[in-house]
Amino acid sequence: MIAPRDSVGQRSETVRRSNLSAIVRELHLRGPLSRSDLVAHTGLTRSAIRGLIGELVGGGLVTETRSAPAGTPGRPSPIVHPEPRAAVVLALEVTVDSLAAACVGFGGAIHALVRVDRPRAHVTLEEIVADLVELAEPILAGTPHDELVGIGVAVAGIVRRTDGIVRQAPNLGWQDEPLGERLAAAFPQVPIAVANEADLGGLAEHRRGAAVDADDVIYLMGEVGVGGNVIVGGQALVGAAGYAGEIGHMIVNPDGALCGCGSFGCWETEIGEGAMLLRAGRSPSGGREAVDELIAAAEAGERRALESIGHVARWLGVGLATLINLLNPTLVVLGGVLARIHPLIAEDLDDVLDRRALRASREMVQVKPGALGTDGPLLGAAELAFEPMLADPAARLAAVDRNPPVLASA
Repeated sequence: MIAPRDSVGQRSETVRRSNLSAIVRELHLRGPLSRSDLVAHTGLTRSAIRGLIGELVGGGLVTETRSAPAGTPGRPSPIVHPEPRAAVVLALEVTVDSLAAACVGFGGAIHALVRVDRPRAHVTLEEIVADLVELAEPILAGTPHDELVGIGVAVAGIVRRTDGIVRQAPNLGWQDEPLGERLAAAFPQVPIAVANEADLGGLAEHRRGAAVDADDVIYLMGEVGVGGNVIVGGQALVGAAGYAGEIGHMIVNPDGALCGCGSFGCWETEIGEGAMLLRAGRSPSGGREAVDELIAAAEAGERRALESIGHVARWLGVGLATLINLLNPTLVVLGGVLARIHPLIAEDLDDVLDRRALRASREMVQVKPGALGTDGPLLGAAELAFEPMLADPAARLAAVDRNPPVLASA
């Protein structure tokens, strides 16, 4: 049976959109590539690549340059460059002790980034949104509205991704706060996506950091709270509403301390920043300065500091052994405070994992600190904001056709 003409056309358009997406995603994540590289990475034919690159060049998303002669027969394959000013996103981050904003271009170029510390105290949603807008305005100055393709927000709390409501953020004092809605009012007509900061830290490490070459990853971020991100077969495990990854609230010690979530014995109460500082005789709300002092003291051999960090190593190993047995990752990436103390705990942590994890799974997994530092979740927020364009760049090209950019003269 011959399909109706409009059905054939629809399938053809679907294929075109999918192929454009494959090319744009490769350029965004890998940077400049030759047409030959794009053929190899996408599996598309040379003629398909040529036609689709022509569309992307016409829409201003990419540019092409000649490659240097290779000294071999034939014409060198042109190099395709993502155009970092053709599409930008605004990334925002809300943590317990800082706010951050960044303007990031297609291809991952960071055009501007600012982070400001704030006191560790419960702050209203209205105050936070106002502060974020104040941070964003100068770094977006000079960016035409039609180049801003999305806003991504990382927040230290449990987030319902469908509408950006922060269901619970004990360390911020928030319960069912409509962060996405308030930001949408402040930045009208720009798509906004909100997610948990640890989820986005893991996303960033997977796309641009320590986990680029791994498909089965556990990302564990320790700050005031402890959160995580699980990647299985190259795909993030997000759960029915986006709540997956709250591994800091996995019960590891039934006789343990009261957690900010209301439960007892959560992993966070054993390996979190506050617990680590308290056991070392320091203020649990001392923040980064107190952690710096604790690390320096441990490196100098102070007994109480070493005991506190050793406690973290043991309980980190207990929790990770369970997750390794359950998920069989090839890589565990540590972020936040856990990354900073990793050189001090690596030997003890490996010893615990050797004793507690199943040998078959333990033999496959490596544990290492993240590569993106403090800004990992912020860069993950940028990736979240770019995702709709990466999934359907044809929609972006259509928008450019309706509103063609004004190009500066050479």
